[in-house]
Amino acid sequence: MNVRRLIPTAALAGAVALGATALTACSGAGGSSDGAGTSATPGTGASGTPGAAADKVDVVASFYPMQFLAEQIGKEHVAVSTLTKPGVEPHDLEITPKQTGRLGEADVVLYLKSLQPAVDKAVAQSGVKNVVDAATLTTLETHTASGHDDHGHGAAGSEEGHSHGEAGQDPHVWLDPTKYAQIAKGVGAALEKADPAHAADYRKNTDELVTKLTVLDTEFTDGLRNTASRTFITTHSAFGYLAERYGLDQEGISGVDPESEPSPARMKELQTVAKKDKVSTVFFETLASDKTAKTLAQDTGLKTDVLDPLEGITDTSQGADYFEVMRSNLKNLQKALGSK
Repeated sequence: MNVRRLIPTAALAGAVALGATALTACSGAGGSSDGAGTSATPGTGASGTPGAAADKVDVVASFYPMQFLAEQIGKEHVAVSTLTKPGVEPHDLEITPKQTGRLGEADVVLYLKSLQPAVDKAVAQSGVKNVVDAATLTTLETHTASGHDDHGHGAAGSEEGHSHGEAGQDPHVWLDPTKYAQIAKGVGAALEKADPAHAADYRKNTDELVTKLTVLDTEFTDGLRNTASRTFITTHSAFGYLAERYGLDQEGISGVDPESEPSPARMKELQTVAKKDKVSTVFFETLASDKTAKTLAQDTGLKTDVLDPLEGITDTSQGADYFEVMRSNLKNLQKALGSK
């Protein structure tokens, strides 16, 4: 079982301040939008940017979890577009020169450094000044494919470790509602700085979103407290933070890259783990191949089900937004882990 690390309040406050002060003020007035779902790419932005209505703050998000935060906090005051279209696996995203140029024209760019190397490179090349890096708004940790904190064991880049971030840090922080709430606070502060005329609205929207995330955290805590098993096997080692938060053990078939092929030794090890820890289900996801999950399930006589890392929403997702998919994940985990 993993032991959760606590984040010092002062460190978090400093990170939020850094994220907020990275922005310069830009104009932004009212307007109307439902603030939910995938935003289209409308007119011309407050800073002359192609991509946002003239009276809205033009926000470019790197992928769905960042897009969702911008939409929920900005609502009618922002026009949000995303670099990663629905159905595209974020780790494999390639950025065109046109998209790089578009980044430099946005009022705000919101991304998570280390998740998408192409985005990191594009942001560096674009010269964009108004950047919010979500990785600075919480504390990143290192998890191995077995879901535990990595204290120096596990080679970076192998299927037993992660190849992202400094010292192999795991970027999948949005799958922990508590960490996602910390990022939300930083994004809200950044939008307040970018558009002070609507600061009160951003604070209100941020508070509402954080409250919803707190409720979700309670649902996971209560729902996973008395499970018969604490171990789950998943194709993509994206659930280290979730496992650590709720006292579970993640066993990933591949590492942080869902397309990487596990070694025969890893597959054999997982068969042993499944038998020892009474695992009933091998989880796969909607944006990556389910080949290895089905192979392992067949070899061990286990069932398969979906555990969605929420890197994008498509027609095949088990929900229309972050909260719906997370609650589907909770139900699927409860079913797979059983109850005492």
